[in-house]
Amino acid sequence: MSRPLISIVIPVYNVEAYLERCLDSVLAQTYQNLEIILVDDGSTDSSTQIVDRYAHKDSRVVVIHQTNGGLSNARNHGIDVANGEYLTFIDSDDYVATNYVEYLYQLLAKNNFQSKLALCSLKTIFTQTGGFIDAGNGSEQTLSGEKAIEMMCYHDLVDTCAYAKLAKKELYDKVRFPEGKLFEDIATTYKLFDQCETVECGFVAKYFYMIRGNSIVTSGFKPSKLDLLAMTDEMASYVNQKYPSLKAATLRRQVYARFSTLNQMLTVTDYKAERDEILNFLRRNRKAIMSNPRAPKRDKLGYLMLTFGFNFYKLAWSCYLKVKTRKH
Repeated sequence: MSRPLISIVIPVYNVEAYLERCLDSVLAQTYQNLEIILVDDGSTDSSTQIVDRYAHKDSRVVVIHQTNGGLSNARNHGIDVANGEYLTFIDSDDYVATNYVEYLYQLLAKNNFQSKLALCSLKTIFTQTGGFIDAGNGSEQTLSGEKAIEMMCYHDLVDTCAYAKLAKKELYDKVRFPEGKLFEDIATTYKLFDQCETVECGFVAKYFYMIRGNSIVTSGFKPSKLDLLAMTDEMASYVNQKYPSLKAATLRRQVYARFSTLNQMLTVTDYKAERDEILNFLRRNRKAIMSNPRAPKRDKLGYLMLTFGFNFYKLAWSCYLKVKTRKH
């Protein structure tokens, strides 16, 4: 029996130093019935020439050159032109195991394709230190869509990222990435889970996520990083209305978004009103998080640091980061 066409959408923007590693890992996939869509989002470096070269090398590669529209726009363009029955995303500065697609497809096959979405875990690699974090635990589970949302809110094996997932393309008929926004995944992944009665989960790292010194995650604060708060609150509002039992979980995710944004603001002296609003939100919800046995230790540690004041928190957080990124 022939296996379905799977589309891989890879947005590309000025990643000449990392692009070949990514594309080589995709062309080496053991699952071969692929459509590899490279959306060149107005690159000004040699990424443009690299994607064209790979298109000549392998007939499965489709290249789209467009003016710069941002990551969400590039992903949405890829969705629009994809012909596959299933769809997965890879970021062009990351790379994947040679059986990345095969593993996700086999997770779906195990339950006779009753589920519309499968996911795997990430190995996060800190390029500046060589440290890494493997987010998986080696288990495989079938979850309800509601349970997947709950675990996502707690950072309990399930994550929000657009990549490291294989979904029926039809799920994206109702889902598009918000253009002009950062942290776009938090606005979309719960909507995919919400459409699924069941989700196949393989908590094995098949996707290698690179954190570089100049990435969105590690770069300095700018007002657009407040997008995370608005999109997390929008997610919480939707989920709370449909799944009232998940209110504690969504609150935890809202608190995490505040801590994450606060950590981006530690070295800036302006945006005091925004920082105060974040701190007030955290204070209002301290009791709920500290008494929630599902809340991660990181959240509770953050609250303990804040107990001694914002300046102490800044110092303590910098020490925490050094421990977090060391070699495992």
